[in-house]
Amino acid sequence: MPNLQLLFFSARMLRRDARGGELRLLAAALAVAVAALTAVGFFADRVRQALDRESHQLLGADLLLTADHPWPAELAADARARGLQVVETRTFPSMVTRAAGDDLRAQLAEIKAVETGYPLRGTLRTAPALNVADAPARGVPAAGTIWIDERLASALAARVGDPVVVGRASLRVAAVLTLEPDRGINFFSVAPRLLMNLDDLPATDLLQVGSRVGYRLLLAGDQQVVQRFQREIEPRLARGERIEDPQNGRPEIRVALERAQKFLGLSALLTVVLAAVAVALAARRYVQRHLDPCAVMRCLGATQGLLLRLYLGQFAVLGVLAAALGCGLGYLAHFALYAWLAQLLATPLPSPGLLPAVQGVVVGLVLLFGFAVPPLLQLKKVSTLRVLRRELGSPRSALLGGYVVGFLALAGLMFWVAGEVELGTWVVGGFSVALLVFAGIARLAVRLAAAARGGGRSGNGGQAGIGWRYGLASLERRASASVVQIVALSLGLMALLLLTAIRGDLLDAWRRAVPPEAPNRFVINIQPEQVAPVRAALTAQGLSPELAPMVRGRLTRINGVEVSAASYSDDRAQRLIDREFNLSMRAGLPEGNRLSAGRWFSSADLAGDGDDGAASVEDGLAKTLGLGVGDRIEFVVAGEAIRLRVVGLRKVNWDTMRANFFVLTPPVVLDGYPASWITSFYLAPEEADFVNRLIGEFPNLTVIDVAAILRQLQSIMDQVARAVQFIFLFTLAAGVIVLYAALASAAEERRYELAVMRALGARREQLRRALLAEFAAIGALSGLIASLGAIAVGQFLARQVFRFEVAIDPWLPPAAILCGALLVTGAGWFAAARLLQAAPLEALRGGSA
Repeated sequence: MPNLQLLFFSARMLRRDARGGELRLLAAALAVAVAALTAVGFFADRVRQALDRESHQLLGADLLLTADHPWPAELAADARARGLQVVETRTFPSMVTRAAGDDLRAQLAEIKAVETGYPLRGTLRTAPALNVADAPARGVPAAGTIWIDERLASALAARVGDPVVVGRASLRVAAVLTLEPDRGINFFSVAPRLLMNLDDLPATDLLQVGSRVGYRLLLAGDQQVVQRFQREIEPRLARGERIEDPQNGRPEIRVALERAQKFLGLSALLTVVLAAVAVALAARRYVQRHLDPCAVMRCLGATQGLLLRLYLGQFAVLGVLAAALGCGLGYLAHFALYAWLAQLLATPLPSPGLLPAVQGVVVGLVLLFGFAVPPLLQLKKVSTLRVLRRELGSPRSALLGGYVVGFLALAGLMFWVAGEVELGTWVVGGFSVALLVFAGIARLAVRLAAAARGGGRSGNGGQAGIGWRYGLASLERRASASVVQIVALSLGLMALLLLTAIRGDLLDAWRRAVPPEAPNRFVINIQPEQVAPVRAALTAQGLSPELAPMVRGRLTRINGVEVSAASYSDDRAQRLIDREFNLSMRAGLPEGNRLSAGRWFSSADLAGDGDDGAASVEDGLAKTLGLGVGDRIEFVVAGEAIRLRVVGLRKVNWDTMRANFFVLTPPVVLDGYPASWITSFYLAPEEADFVNRLIGEFPNLTVIDVAAILRQLQSIMDQVARAVQFIFLFTLAAGVIVLYAALASAAEERRYELAVMRALGARREQLRRALLAEFAAIGALSGLIASLGAIAVGQFLARQVFRFEVAIDPWLPPAAILCGALLVTGAGWFAAARLLQAAPLEALRGGSA
């Protein structure tokens, strides 16, 4: 048969089977899986395009040099001599206030001081007032003026023209800042923004010892000159200095968004797993129903190869159409992700490209042919004798080997979505173990449920008793199909429980882990001469906090070997080595700390005897950096090397919200080095105006409202969680499709059984109760397994990831059992109710096939 004629005949078969409803489950499963993946794919593509197309704007320049110390003036002069534009900015957190007296308002702000010419790429946008249309800004704030964003304007109740106190300077609000091209992402900019002129910075007197300031040089110009300049200075970079270009710029944005996209992608992958099961079940049912037509075509001269090509062509057309439908649904669904997550990226997102749609079609075809071809191989082997002898049944086929190919294809998709070998291995292994454990539990539960039906043999023998005994017996009689149904529904329900009930339990436990009156305010940047008056102010308020000194130092050597970020492969270790540590000094073990190894400081340590000073290191930091008791570490403080010997490791209870430190030394070790001081205390809501008075008296202090920051971070977490829950709606739909497919795959056998029962005198009401009992048992077992799995995962996350205890909700299993029973009963009854309407004689003549 020519290829064109073969394709035409396959299309006619597809149209006929579509009208008969033969392929609806296959199409639905494929469409849901493709929709879930492409919804994530379209959103990820828009983010990728935004980062790629506007990479220069996200930097505000062609090249960005960042450091935790001022850049040498010679570097900027060299860049200008090459014809490059150069602009300097400085960024740091500080308190700002408006008004005075009883109307005084204070707010922690992220201050950026910029030179004229900023930004070199992209555009600032401002508005003349809140909730007014914005427009491109001209230049930067003039000397004596500032621009504040909407959040800061609301927090201070400040309008254009109002004076705002920044440190020791009073600056006038000239505009509301609406867009800052290099602002980045809200994950890392939890404080509102204040933009000021760099010339006004000295008057504020805010840059003191211990201030955390980011120094940036923005460069722009001819691409070749920029690249040459970058190549020349990269080998000369010192500790705490790095270069960002459009390819690696704003790594925190890329990393955070990539992680969010991976999380969403892995969530969507659960839908793909369930869809694969549904495709396999639906294909098996399709093959069973097409054995007779294939036998007839074999009698009319069709070869095995022709039959296989016909059905493969039909499935290819089906796969393309279902994938196209899924891509359309995914495109519409991605707008929900856009509504929740696009606000995390402070730049407009362009329209998505066609690549996610192409990927969706590929995924759909991989699923279809990976899990539908093995059953299709049975069709070409059907015997011509089946036309006369239907009891021959289905031809035997090596289905296990075929499904191994499908599983390998699915594993490949998991690695692809995970994006890395290690994560992909964990995902594939986790899914495999979960499937095996759930299948084992489901098989045991089915056997126990079937055995339990014997307990109801005595009694009145009414319809209810016969119905539920027959329903439970059906679970064991179709054990394989029952296990598949229970496992699929358990996975979907577990995912939803993790993102609803368990997520809420984790957040509640996290809140309970913090003592009710744990410090909710941190005060930093306290200068040595301010320690006594600040302590007096706190005491007058009825507070008795402890003020701790902080000395900034950079870790340079461990056991005599120089260390840098390149010395470690772990991301956290690299970040720690590349930054300055806050060292502190104590004579006694702080509250909330306990020794995990070694000892606390001895009298000799406190007296400063010995060549090296003593150090106590936080246990987690020691594990990250590979430190142990007896190791020698060297810090550079104010240009001078300080050698320390690790005498002990400490477990720190960070939930106390006190001022804790990674590294502690005896007072004698750090005495005389430049230090600032920090304190923390609990402030009741009705006493919040004390912060305003404190900042009014000491303008250089920075007060961090931990509760407000945690609320904002929780809001961001909720946005991501809602997006993931939205993706899991596809998972739930896939789970329902699996259930329907599993029930439909046994429809012929069930139809025959019901006909025999009715022929033997069973009433429809009895059979209806039997079906409802079977469906309710499947749903209840699925809910039970899902709740136990969700509790286990939640406990693992609480103990191993979040490091706190979470109580087990005793109501979760009963609620999950009830919801699962109702859900499965409804879906199953919809799939099987019409079987009761079939005439017994017609079903018996058709046989059980």
